[in-house]
Amino acid sequence: MKKTAVTLNLLLFVFCLSLPAASKGHLFIIGGGDRPESMMKRFVALAQQVGSGKIVVFPMASSVPNEVGPGLVEEFKKLGATNVEFHILTREQALKEDSSRILDDAGGVYFSGGDQSRQTAVLLNTPIHKKLLEIYEKGAVMGGSSAGAAVMSEVMITGDERREVKEGREFETLQAGIVVTAPGFGFIKMAIVDQHFATRKRHNRLISLVAENPKLLGIGIDESTAIIVNPDDTFEVIGEKNVVIYDASRAKIKIAPSKAIGISNMILHVLLPGSRYNLDKRKIVTP
Repeated sequence: MKKTAVTLNLLLFVFCLSLPAASKGHLFIIGGGDRPESMMKRFVALAQQVGSGKIVVFPMASSVPNEVGPGLVEEFKKLGATNVEFHILTREQALKEDSSRILDDAGGVYFSGGDQSRQTAVLLNTPIHKKLLEIYEKGAVMGGSSAGAAVMSEVMITGDERREVKEGREFETLQAGIVVTAPGFGFIKMAIVDQHFATRKRHNRLISLVAENPKLLGIGIDESTAIIVNPDDTFEVIGEKNVVIYDASRAKIKIAPSKAIGISNMILHVLLPGSRYNLDKRKIVTP
């Protein structure tokens, strides 16, 4: 009896080893600004590895989606993509059960810049959102720039501030409770993504958010720069500038009655193109 049990356990173990490992796609998160051709060719190449290689563009974050959509289609075709289409949807259209069919056989999805809240207002918690998560888990690449980067994380920075401030005086303080967030698409759950980072001096808002959510990494991506998040939860920096990481998981955080934030022993990394980082282990990957 014992011998039979051991044999069955061994067979089960061998069977499990023979099963294909759970697959997951890539995230291609761009900090905004100019998009170098060499960088965008990487996105096209990743999309072509899955399904038919079709790229679906969602330009709803833009205030002029009818211009941005065709422009992105043309850009991807010049980079070698043969099957690219854009879709401008309303919330009502996205809620229809058969709406997700536009993602059938897609190898990549690209979210345009603009206002990230416009994008999530249409797609969040719809059949399309569900299908996006499914095709990502099956290997597709999810990409976006600026607002299209912000939507990637589960906790999404909206760009709004709870204080009333004059234009040009936004996020001047390290203060709790002032950065407005909303649910994002949730492709990345262990970090908060910010964009146009060094160019637009967005350190204060990301540090403030990380202090309030120390279990989440803060990832600030500058313009003309991107991170490619791999299926093993490591990412590579590509492009021209840098990526800033704030890790407060072991920091001592104090919030004063005035809501001013104090942090000691927070880890800071400033990564250049070619650098790699392990999100799960929270450390730089040595080449």
